[in-house]
Amino acid sequence: MDNNNQVLIGSKGLIKKEDFVALMIQSLHSLGYTATASDLESVSGIRSDLHSRAIGGPGGKLTLCGHKDEVWYVKFSNKGQYLASGSKDYTAIIWEVPENGNLTLRHTLSGHQSGVSFLSWSPDDATLLTCANAEKIMLWNVSTGEHFHTINGLGPAFSSCAWLPDDKGIFFGSYGYVNHVCRIRYPNSRILTSWSGGWNPSNSIINFAVTPNGKEIVFMFSDKQVAVMNIEAGHWRSFTMDAAIVSTCVSEDGKYLILNLNSAEIQLWDIEKMVATRLKYRGHRQSRYVIHSCIGGLESKFIASGSEDSRVYIWNQKNGEPLEVLCGHSAIVNSVSWNPKRPQMLASASDDKTIRIWGPGNSQKQAQVSKIIT
Repeated sequence: MDNNNQVLIGSKGLIKKEDFVALMIQSLHSLGYTATASDLESVSGIRSDLHSRAIGGPGGKLTLCGHKDEVWYVKFSNKGQYLASGSKDYTAIIWEVPENGNLTLRHTLSGHQSGVSFLSWSPDDATLLTCANAEKIMLWNVSTGEHFHTINGLGPAFSSCAWLPDDKGIFFGSYGYVNHVCRIRYPNSRILTSWSGGWNPSNSIINFAVTPNGKEIVFMFSDKQVAVMNIEAGHWRSFTMDAAIVSTCVSEDGKYLILNLNSAEIQLWDIEKMVATRLKYRGHRQSRYVIHSCIGGLESKFIASGSEDSRVYIWNQKNGEPLEVLCGHSAIVNSVSWNPKRPQMLASASDDKTIRIWGPGNSQKQAQVSKIIT
């Protein structure tokens, strides 16, 4: 550390320069001046104590460099033992998460003819779905890394995919001249149900998510419309946003969903009541690209998002201003994912071809994290 940072400053020499700058950084974050705070961190080389304790040291705990092009999507498995990533390089990678938290590459999955833009884990984490950009869906054996099934011919292009909780059904959405959502029986790909009505057929299905209990599915459309459908009854509830919707994520308890808007705003919605909470989460940059945000952390009390300014932003659900801004990537951060079994472990994927793993570096910091964000 720079010895100059240990110099006592002030008229009475009561505070070290390092502590004073860290205090300024914390104050700027709390007032919402996140970009200025991050710039001060970069210039001074000093990280605020809150920042370093809450999620990890400068640049993240670990950097993963297995992809050869932009990384578009990351998702931890349901049991937290694996991380999957999808890239513009036409591949997906399965990373193993050992006890020490130092992720290692387990399998590189090759077979798509375009960039892998979406991933979904089966409930038992034995199978991974990979959805390529305007292409097919492929199913992979997680243990061996082998491709064993392909879903195609059911639509001109796939936008997203999801498993049913019973491990026997898969949802996928397609768009183009045939704009619909199908539920198919796994593993024979027999169509169980197909929905192509209930919305304007000219609207593209941008993204969707299934609630953890498997009872409802949340759709996002290109005309700023959001719809929640009861899967068994086929009943629809819909509303229209003021800005285009980029992505969505449902909380683990199925009570809330977040909507990431291209107006650089994230909203938290109560699914049952279909109303937005009072707070709107801002501070990040979002206008041109698809960014996948998520809900997670301890007791799922936090929201995380990538940003077009190459940073990762974290909010407490009770405060619309960022709690933390994580620096380390050198290009747009496209996707973030919290480990459901290790709530202090967060992954981020970027156009800089890397994945960063953020989190406390040792057991002492783990305890500090629990104190800070509960």
